Amino acid sequence: MSIYSQISSNRAKTWLIFLFFILIFSGFFYLIGKYYDSPGSYLVLGLVISCFSSLGSYFYSDRIVLWLNHAKPADKKTYFDFYTVSENLAIASGLPKPKLYVIDDPAPNAFATGRDPKHAVVCATSGLLGMMDREELEGVISHELSHVKNYDILVASVVSVLVGTISIVADWIMRSMWWGIGGRDRDREDRSPIFAVLFIVSLILAPIAATLIQLAVSRRREYLADASGALLTRNPEGLASALEKIGSYHFPMRQVSSATSHLFISDPLKTKKVSSWFSNLFSTHPPIDERIKILRSM
Repeated sequence: MSIYSQISSNRAKTWLIFLFFILIFSGFFYLIGKYYDSPGSYLVLGLVISCFSSLGSYFYSDRIVLWLNHAKPADKKTYFDFYTVSENLAIASGLPKPKLYVIDDPAPNAFATGRDPKHAVVCATSGLLGMMDREELEGVISHELSHVKNYDILVASVVSVLVGTISIVADWIMRSMWWGIGGRDRDREDRSPIFAVLFIVSLILAPIAATLIQLAVSRRREYLADASGALLTRNPEGLASALEKIGSYHFPMRQVSSATSHLFISDPLKTKKVSSWFSNLFSTHPPIDERIKILRSM
């Protein structure tokens, strides 16, 4: 797949995700409205919330993602190598220099976000910036800039916000079930079974929908970004060595949202290496060992 077809595919997939989200979200609100004998009002409410969430995820996903991960602008004096490596690689790849942010966390990790190369952000943890030498840092930044160049960041950032919205709605339904908020004043005995069913459905639907949307950010893109990054630096060993260090750190990040975990270069929620076929089947990241093996075979 060429970079141009990849960009086209990512843009098309973004609109399909928007459509899927609006249909599912609005339909779910319609079902809730049926219980309250006001399906039309709830359908409109679902449409309004889903449309605003979709627009917000497109225009403000980078700010939301940075806020969720407690990222702060990187100081050039403190993170000199981060700045100079990013500037040099952006020039080499023909991209505008991205904004740079840092998360204060000892776990080594990084991600890119934004809707296009002109609005791109590259964010790294303080642990990664302290652990990597310049060659390894070049490998990580080249990987993230590859995501920027082929518009992976558009799909991934949009997914983060929409998955977060699904989680909020599931939480709202849970609270409605336990406290009986909203609707007409019916007997608790009549309401509880219906709310229990809605709650169970939401508990099943929300994680499945979130996982399916996150898996739309295909693990193949991580392999492609690895290869593109290695091509940019002409040094696959730099990224391979960086991934080796990242994989050897077995503690999760201290504060990370599951809605944004697929953005990172490595799964920030894993506490140790798990290599079973079942765990890898539902992982948003390909196995690090496999990525290292491919890079060192180049």
